[in-house]
This record gives sequence, structure tokens and C-alpha cells, in this order.
Amino acid sequence: MYSVLPNKALNPHGTLSDIFIGMSFESFHQICEWVWHLPYGRPNDSQHYMSVVNEKKGTCSTKHALLKALADELRIDVALTVGIYAMTEANTPGVGHVLKQYRQDFIPEAHCYLTYQNHRVDLTRLMKAESEPITAFFIEKNILPDEIQTAKPPFHYQFIQNRFGCDKAPLIWAIREQCIQALSV
Repeated sequence: MYSVLPNKALNPHGTLSDIFIGMSFESFHQICEWVWHLPYGRPNDSQHYMSVVNEKKGTCSTKHALLKALADELRIDVALTVGIYAMTEANTPGVGHVLKQYRQDFIPEAHCYLTYQNHRVDLTRLMKAESEPITAFFIEKNILPDEIQTAKPPFHYQFIQNRFGCDKAPLIWAIREQCIQALSV
């Protein structure tokens, strides 16, 4: 999955590199592998990507923001992208019972991933073979690692308002939150 990304040795003079060197990592790809295998779940401090290191779990936002920040430190030219997709049981196993309860075919979900030379790299969680990949997005935009809480939620909520209207948006957001809870460890 991450093999399309450039690999570099950690720089012992960078803040994140120093942390990962202290954890016995040597390269960007080793850290990508580690992050990919961490459980999916909202860390207690979901506003900062360092929570992934501290709590050994993360969401698409925190995991990819951490990798983007490290890539920046290593001068690897990747983007942190947020895209809105139609979340279904087929592409996001575990949300089907919530969608069925509310008679929704899908919920628009904001998903973060890395982008490199027109490749999307999603290291959120290991997917089951029977899962459909998330490949179709309504809209995408690049953000900075420190914007996972300031830019992503308003972008996502505005999309929901535009699609469902201002009156129905709070209900759609609440259903979405239940879907995310269903995915968490």
C-alpha cells in the first residue's frame, strides 16, 4: 500500500524522527507499516496527531496527519488529503447496522489519506478482503497536519448541509457519529 511513497532514513535531528528513532525505527516505510497496523479508534486527544504515538491507535485523520508531518520533516513531497465519499457497509465494514437503522444507503464521510503523484495511500486500517476499496470521492482537498480539527470538520459539515439541507444536517451528522463509534476499538 505505501510502497508508492518514497522511503527515507530518519533524520536524527528532526523532532518526529528523534521520537521514532527512540522507538527503534529507521525509515519512513517502517513507520508507515507500524501506523497501518495500529488499531482504528479515536484517541483521547483527537486534535493532535501525536496522540497516535502516545495511545497506539488513531483515525484516518490522526494517522495520516502524523505521517504527513514526518514526511515534511524528511522532505518527502506528499499531500494530506481529505475527501468526501459515500460510506457504506461494503466499503466501511461495521457501519451497516447503523445505516440500516436509519434507512440510509450511505452517509457522506470525510476521509483523510496521503496523496503522492496521483496515488491515494490509505493507511487507516487493514481492510478485510471482502471490503470494497474507497476509490470514488465527491470532492477532495489538501490540508495541513495541524488542520485536522480546524479544516476537516467544517469542510465535511458544509458538504452535508449542501447535500441534505441545513435542517437535516444535524441528524445526518449524528448518524455519522454513530457509524464512527461502531468502527472504534
